[in-house]
Amino acid sequence: MKIFNIKQVAVLLTCSVLIGGCDNYIEEDIYSGITSENFLSEDNVDQLVIGLYDATRDVYKNYGYKFAGTDIFTSKSEVFSFSSENDYNSFNAPQSNGVWSSNYGVISKANTAINRYETQIDWSDANLENKAYGIAQARALRALAYFNLAVQYGGVALELDEPQSIRTDYTRSSEEETYALIISELEGAIPALKDAPETGRFSKRAAQHLLAEVYLTRAYKSYAGGNDFQMAADLAIQAIGSYDIRSQSFAELFDYDNQVNSEILFAAHWGDTGFAEDRGNNKHSLFMSGVESLPGVSRSNLYGKTGDGLMMTPYFYSLFADNDSRENVTMHRAIIADEAGFAIGSDEIAIGDTVVYFPKHALSEAELKDKLERYWVYQPDQYLYGRPETIAGVNYQFTANPILTNFPMMKKFDDEIFQEENNGARDTYIFRVAETHLIAAEAILGAGNTTQALVHINRVRERATGVADHYTSLDLDTILEERALELAGEENRWATLKRMGKLEARVGLYNPHYIDHGAFDAAKHILRPIPLIELEISPSTMTQNSGY
Repeated sequence: MKIFNIKQVAVLLTCSVLIGGCDNYIEEDIYSGITSENFLSEDNVDQLVIGLYDATRDVYKNYGYKFAGTDIFTSKSEVFSFSSENDYNSFNAPQSNGVWSSNYGVISKANTAINRYETQIDWSDANLENKAYGIAQARALRALAYFNLAVQYGGVALELDEPQSIRTDYTRSSEEETYALIISELEGAIPALKDAPETGRFSKRAAQHLLAEVYLTRAYKSYAGGNDFQMAADLAIQAIGSYDIRSQSFAELFDYDNQVNSEILFAAHWGDTGFAEDRGNNKHSLFMSGVESLPGVSRSNLYGKTGDGLMMTPYFYSLFADNDSRENVTMHRAIIADEAGFAIGSDEIAIGDTVVYFPKHALSEAELKDKLERYWVYQPDQYLYGRPETIAGVNYQFTANPILTNFPMMKKFDDEIFQEENNGARDTYIFRVAETHLIAAEAILGAGNTTQALVHINRVRERATGVADHYTSLDLDTILEERALELAGEENRWATLKRMGKLEARVGLYNPHYIDHGAFDAAKHILRPIPLIELEISPSTMTQNSGY
């Protein structure tokens, strides 16, 4: 388990608000009653960079636009119900949006940090390397924020100056210009980043991973550079370095006491430090059913309380082979009681008893009736909204279960310190080497070398199954399936499908709500709507994406 030690007081900086950071990782000292003009020096200006990491945490606790409306995530409601992000019906521009605001929050803080590093500090020769390092971190995090925006919105307003006044003339650059800036920022930052910085900071390998993904994304565009696939492949291989993901199991990777480990290239760090802002993660609440409504499961249960309206699709559950060790780490196939005093029929529920069970393979009628004497059982074809048919003579009648949508919940994000759907302390992995291998596989495939691409995807599969050369042929759908198994809930699945040109086809095949009544329009939905408040702020210059 990571150990945090934070010193906090209260800070007032004129143009940049710094929130909590983490020590042993990143330490933020906070001072009161002091303005940035008479406070910042070469000895403490790093606090501006630390504030950037805190802002980045907020980006990665916002899950909008990442999962809904994809092949492996869907709504928990009735199949015929409407959800604009999931089925694309009535998908209109919101007044505001956390994806937009949180990423521009990072950009604004990065601009402030870079400006102060360059213009306010009188740097001594001995600290010029620290100057370059601080600016490199800010540029890399700014590039990450712009990339998050570009994959969702296309071209956005490219602001590189510290905000000094209220403006009403923001103008969007083209998508091509946005990608060119992201690449320029990362290429400029990488030489000054450290190979092995203190935990929590953006490393050179993290920047190489990100730049590989940027080049890979651009490689599919009409304005792609002629060598983008190969550039992405080369950068991914550099980011992997000498690390062998087989040195730890998938279970060890997600062990709560092993959150700082060699596979993680970059993470949003949280912890039980005694400060509320450091217990702010909510990822444990994703892709859950309302287990606190079950008899024998308390409101302070081991799982938490659901914080979203999504679940995995039946297609996702079908992907796990019997020898895939990721399955037991990824999902809960049993819900366990933590509270006594309940009975279903003649069965009294004790602490530690199974309340609901989700078998991987369908049970026979005799097996099903036997288990329904002791707990509810939902077969693999019953993982959606609705009650299965009544089975007479058993204790656990489906009509007695207050939850109408039952499915194996996400497990790999389980926290040990949380309050219902909030206040989690588990880190969020942002980049890790298994994904870098899958980026390499896709890029090398795009560059035309299937044999070498197989090496990378098979390395990921081997860690999960023990089989060295599972794949003998490769296409984008195969990569998408392996990414789903390895990275469900971690990657921006919507952006991955969009990058490969697979979004419309795969939601049409695998998303049950979309299959029932989907209305995807490639001329409109391949980009997200610009928040209306941005059009109101700059009514003469800001433009909306087509169709909204």
